[in-house]
Amino acid sequence: MIENIARIEKALDELLVNLGQMVLRLSSPQLTRTREEREALARSINQFSVCAMRSIDPRVLQLAQELEDVLKPGLRLVASSG
Repeated sequence: MIENIARIEKALDELLVNLGQMVLRLSSPQLTRTREEREALARSINQFSVCAMRSIDPRVLQLAQELEDVLKPGLRLVASSG
């Protein structure tokens, strides 16, 4: 029974790795230009993160972090002249 559970978890992790890599490729600015595309990307990233939360596979956790970083707004350097 435990072996079956381990096999299922491994298969799920492989699925998550493949899914995370696809979502990461879709996060390219060339592919997500419109507001609707960015919103769909954010939903996909959030759904991936929910699924990845229970994984202990380091590849899944790394992809989750990379995808979360995609959602973070870029920082801009603002110079003050005063």
